[in-house]
Amino acid sequence: MSETTPAPLARAQAEVAELLSDLIRIDTTNTGDTATGKGERTAAEWVAGKLDEVGIDSVIHESERGRASLVARIPGADRSRPGLLVHGHLDVVPADPAEWSVHPFSGEERDGYVWGRGAVDMKDMDAMVLALVRDWARTGTKPPRDIVLAFVADEEAGGRLGARFLVEEHPDLFEGCTEAISEVGGFSITVRDDLRLYLVQTAEKGLAWMRLTATGRPGHGSFVHDDNAVTRLCQAVARLGSHRLPTVLTPPMRQFLAAVEEAYGIEIDPDEPEEALARLGSISRMIGAALRNTVNPTMLQAGYKANVIPGTASATVDGRFLYGQEEEFERQLAALIGEGVQREWIVHDQAVETTFDGPLVDHMVAALKAEDDGARPVPFTMSGGTDAKSFERLGMRCFGFSPLRLPPDLDFASLFHGIDERVPVESLRFGIRVLDRFLRAA
Repeated sequence: MSETTPAPLARAQAEVAELLSDLIRIDTTNTGDTATGKGERTAAEWVAGKLDEVGIDSVIHESERGRASLVARIPGADRSRPGLLVHGHLDVVPADPAEWSVHPFSGEERDGYVWGRGAVDMKDMDAMVLALVRDWARTGTKPPRDIVLAFVADEEAGGRLGARFLVEEHPDLFEGCTEAISEVGGFSITVRDDLRLYLVQTAEKGLAWMRLTATGRPGHGSFVHDDNAVTRLCQAVARLGSHRLPTVLTPPMRQFLAAVEEAYGIEIDPDEPEEALARLGSISRMIGAALRNTVNPTMLQAGYKANVIPGTASATVDGRFLYGQEEEFERQLAALIGEGVQREWIVHDQAVETTFDGPLVDHMVAALKAEDDGARPVPFTMSGGTDAKSFERLGMRCFGFSPLRLPPDLDFASLFHGIDERVPVESLRFGIRVLDRFLRAA
């Protein structure tokens, strides 16, 4: 049985859902363009106010007007030890209210869940951390070493105006930090009633968003055209979108597959692991995307009239590459795009990978097992990207550790950037208890 919840956490667990709801109601939609997005200033000021209520000082820095990030440092008992960074982003992707069961910025609490854009990506972690440190401040709890909190802007557009801005312009805010935790890790996959895998992110793919541009001879749409920019572009896009790049098993993925083999009592073919991963349910889409480099066309633009052949056509493509695979990915792209199409990077950033070992990992494992005696933590590679790409540049080991014990039937993977995004209230409370144990020991 899990141990009894420490009494001092009662207030944190009681207020976490309300904090999350309030934060969701602050629309921080990031369109990728400061002129059309909502910005994070209001949310950063709200966080600053919640910290100030309990005597925690913070600073807010703007990279552009309204694009605000907040940083606070909680002194530890031993100031000579390296600090630990706990970071989360305040921005969210757009949401269309017409597609949702509830308004995406209502923060409604219903059926045991908090609903709204950002509920899992990643205002849930923001709220859990905020509730926990507020509880610590009220009860006089001091962590063993400095904890630096960062609530940042612009993660959903690559982080240039958030974490990357802070790392490049204000690195002193993170002085002494050698390790970091953040989103997309520490969540559960139920194998059976007495066994749950908890996926801790130790790696993430590199980011390669690109624009492809084809040129051709413009002219009248009724003529025969052998030099059509739209045709040339579409051929390249079709090759990219339909080609499946080869499987590459990185060290974290090998460890993860070994854990799946043991948990399910199966043997996984390393050349064709997808069939076995299907046992994991919807999360297999996220895991499967980390088996190889990927490239997906997402946007097309060409022409201005039905009877005019345009001189140019362009496409936006989302590319992701595994750690150690950047050069191979470049070769794969060149072969698929072919001749006559130009490529330029929109966002290009590194892949990140660390090992699943050391005292910090030991404390993660211990904290999860203390709250769930069926927990089996395992490393994994995330198919997407996080602000770890920026903080790793300061020499930090970065992990995804936002602990949530999830209901077995919840399609968690579909909630990232999905419709009806929501998180169970009990999962938030579980996360607070795990984070408290972890941060008190780490």
